[in-house]
Amino acid sequence: MRRRHRRLTSEADLDVTPFLNLMIVLVPVLLMSVVFARTTIIELNFPRSSGAAAEEQVVRPVVLIHGQQLTVTDSEGHVLREIAPVTEDEGEATAPDYDQLQQVMKALKKRWPEQEDVTVKSSPDTHYQTLITVMDTVRSFQAVEVTSLVEVKLFPNISVGDAPDYQVGEVTP
Repeated sequence: MRRRHRRLTSEADLDVTPFLNLMIVLVPVLLMSVVFARTTIIELNFPRSSGAAAEEQVVRPVVLIHGQQLTVTDSEGHVLREIAPVTEDEGEATAPDYDQLQQVMKALKKRWPEQEDVTVKSSPDTHYQTLITVMDTVRSFQAVEVTSLVEVKLFPNISVGDAPDYQVGEVTP
């Protein structure tokens, strides 16, 4: 007769030490990476209707974007300045002249120091990066005070709209 031997079975202990070591390293790394993920939000407003503009009678600057051409007008449609695009040696327009736009906006800020509203109107074929760069340019600029770089606000309240169809040099309707 055969003997049946009962196998000795023992329960294995669960070793969680490698998992805890992983968590000790992973948690600080994830917390440090949160600092680098940053999103900037620009609060925008839609242009006011003609009824609201009639009661206020305040002149606001308007920047029109047609391709690479920038035109600065007032809210009544009078052209204040046309800004030609930057050209390369071959004569091709490469990008809007943002430096000249910033100089025009500084001059308008001196002219209307209390004004904080600006409207940016773009044509449907305007590139997204062009629109964002124009909004950044009209909102503020960086200046050196004493030995530090500070941001000076120009027109922080930005409204966005569609540019009317017209030829450059005409008075906007």
